[in-house]
Amino acid sequence: MDAVDSGAAHADPRQADPSEPGPGQRWSTWRSVAKGQRGPDPVPGWVVTRDAALDTELGILKTGKEADAFLLERAVPPGGVTPSDRGPDGGLPAGDAPSDQAERCLLVAKRYRSLEHGQFHRGTEYTEGRRTRRTRDQRAMEDRKSAWGRAVSATQWADAEFVALRDLWSAGAPVPYPVQIDGTEVLMEFIGTEVSDEAGRVQAVAAPRLTRERPSDDLLESYWEQLTGGMGVLARLGFAHGDLSPYNILADGERLVIIDLPQVVDLASNPFASEVLLRDCRTVCAWFTARGLDVDADALFADLLAQAF
Repeated sequence: MDAVDSGAAHADPRQADPSEPGPGQRWSTWRSVAKGQRGPDPVPGWVVTRDAALDTELGILKTGKEADAFLLERAVPPGGVTPSDRGPDGGLPAGDAPSDQAERCLLVAKRYRSLEHGQFHRGTEYTEGRRTRRTRDQRAMEDRKSAWGRAVSATQWADAEFVALRDLWSAGAPVPYPVQIDGTEVLMEFIGTEVSDEAGRVQAVAAPRLTRERPSDDLLESYWEQLTGGMGVLARLGFAHGDLSPYNILADGERLVIIDLPQVVDLASNPFASEVLLRDCRTVCAWFTARGLDVDADALFADLLAQAF
């Protein structure tokens, strides 16, 4: 699904009794997670961080083998204030005073399924060489028959994607800003636009996947430079995407954004790393070659290895 009605949610934060979330809503979870579970500094100005914000689920954007992506609006209703918004003197910090217009942003809520309901068909190829921070969790992951092992294995994909997005965004790679992680849910920047139809209805339209695009020659070259630059950032951080294709790259106007990063592969410790990286190179090069750009997958592979090591 590429478009979701994003105007209907505007009415919910303004309901007569805003003391409790309405249907399909919850209080913002920004401050309910630890600082290490929030996105990297500096936090972009468009991210709504106030406790008075409500999260409203607007609809589903995409279903996948391991996770589903939902469109979420995080918005502060006009005049919305919670006790934690106020300082010790009862006042509001500068810039946090209620206004007549709600502060809002659109987010993607990517929710990973449990092992019983997901299709982790190539898990070992991607996770070989990975280690969790806690030895007990590592042992549990190796014993998927236990309830704890299944729970830890389910969250490792969300953890891997959040950490990858955090590190890549901080390094300047073209990826969505990772807002926060809470269990198996990763909240990240929505890549797309909002448009109004003749009836005044507002829809959020997700940026199309690269596979659907037919760019001009100049834009095709720009896309190639952006993509190889992003792959270079990954390589210098010691990673390969692991499943890079035109289906995992968004074309947001003249810029590309790389998405779907739970299966990032460690180039140093994963024995399949070279094979995975070469596959990524061949897949993206095939798309650019089919559109008339003279590119070489083997040359790209060699360049990325040189940047990695």
